[in-house]
Amino acid sequence: MTTSSIKEVAHRAGVSVGTVSNVLNHPERVAESTRNRVLEAVELLGFVRNDSARSLRSGVANTVGLIVLDVANPFFTDVARGVEDVCNESGSVVILCNSDDSGTKQERYLRVLQEQRVRGVLVTPARDTELPVAELRARGLAVVLLDRGGERADLCSVAVDDVLGGRLAAEHLVAAGHRAFAYVSGPLSIRQCEDRRRGMRAALRDAGLRLGTSTRDVTVPAMNARSGAEAARRLLDAGTLPSAIFCANDLLAMGLMRELLRAGVRVPRDVAVVGYDDIEFAAASAVPLTSVRQPTYRLGRTAAELLLEESEHPDTHTHRQVVFRPELVIRESTADGGGA
Repeated sequence: MTTSSIKEVAHRAGVSVGTVSNVLNHPERVAESTRNRVLEAVELLGFVRNDSARSLRSGVANTVGLIVLDVANPFFTDVARGVEDVCNESGSVVILCNSDDSGTKQERYLRVLQEQRVRGVLVTPARDTELPVAELRARGLAVVLLDRGGERADLCSVAVDDVLGGRLAAEHLVAAGHRAFAYVSGPLSIRQCEDRRRGMRAALRDAGLRLGTSTRDVTVPAMNARSGAEAARRLLDAGTLPSAIFCANDLLAMGLMRELLRAGVRVPRDVAVVGYDDIEFAAASAVPLTSVRQPTYRLGRTAAELLLEESEHPDTHTHRQVVFRPELVIRESTADGGGA
């Protein structure tokens, strides 16, 4: 199948190539009758505009790059929906990249996005990596950190107060009578894992509990259901289960609960479980999961709005560090209370 050229459209409509370009890019500059004639020719000839060529001429494409750690995690799916909705409203297209928390993959995607001349990049940085912010900006790209706190005043960022989230989970469990806890998470080098742990431990200290005797950490390599099941087996093999387990995300919590239930452990009668994120599946799990809810869709929308604002008004844009408050959603996985 062949496609028509802009010259053929111009010839068919009896106008110049420049007039066709204006109809496609600045229709308000063209008289309605002429505009209609050009659009009829476009439809008749099946003309498809070459945005790649247009971006080469203008120096920027109407696309936005989104780099997340794990697109299989429903948290990032919800965030991506927020990003996509804002970009769609502005006429932009999102290129979604999955870094797998790998600095090497992240670097490769950043290079490709620069080559594609995207308007900007929304990125959840991989562990232990430094984003080449100066290099990206030198190429005219706006940069916004997604799901990362604002340590840098020269950079927009959107995050959730994870220390508060950890505190909310622990306070709920303490109020239910629990005194023996486990914290299941990915590597503590992940900021969210460390912040949620910090909030939990602060709440336990405030309740007068001794951290060394009342808590234990179970660190697993990944933040998914398989690692949650691994954490459950490790806790079961230790002989004595805590009465309450706080997991750094819902996928860990659901994998952990499944394995505990298979072993005959009753949730919440024997062990209460709290997750984090409040993904859609949390309420639909075998035992509906108590979880710390993050405003994931709003995270994505806000990040995209900041990025588009910076890309459109780089000289007047003010960098902002937006931090949302999480909230606790109580369900059956902690309903019975407990004790040590």
